[in-house]
Amino acid sequence: MAAFVSRYAQAFADVVTDAKLDTAALDAQFSDFLATWEGSAALRDFFENPAVPAHEKIAILDKLNEKLKLQKELRNLIAVLISNDRIAQVGEVAQAWRSLLQQQQGIRPAEIVTARALDENDRAALIAEITKLAGSKIDPSFKLDATILGGAVVRIGSTVYDGSVRGRLERLKAVLSEQ
Repeated sequence: MAAFVSRYAQAFADVVTDAKLDTAALDAQFSDFLATWEGSAALRDFFENPAVPAHEKIAILDKLNEKLKLQKELRNLIAVLISNDRIAQVGEVAQAWRSLLQQQQGIRPAEIVTARALDENDRAALIAEITKLAGSKIDPSFKLDATILGGAVVRIGSTVYDGSVRGRLERLKAVLSEQ
């Protein structure tokens, strides 16, 4: 991630905090804009074209905003990205802002790797246990990896909790080879 991305994200987070804005609503609006952005190659090409003056791009943003109904702070962030030729990184800025938002709310990202897909009940039970383990709310992301054979591997920050069958077998192998 480029250094400027975190500066834009932090500035936007400061504005949101100072104005006491509804972060859930802003997040939904950001998602709407990003869906439009990702869904239209022509829009991206237009906004990223250095031959088009910034004021024309912002005029198109305002037309687009008539449908999206973005809060003025979010619209202004996007306009600043356009003006500074940084609009191509709008997705990275959104991701960095969301990460900052989670930090402020005490939510920690947790990567959960399982050998098989879990049903909703199993997911909920696992998330509840990991929340206790982390001592804070978590934002879970699930991945499948059949090579762990069973159980789960959880990464919270730089800490890894290996409850996989493969991990247990490797630990057992290490103990047996020491004797």
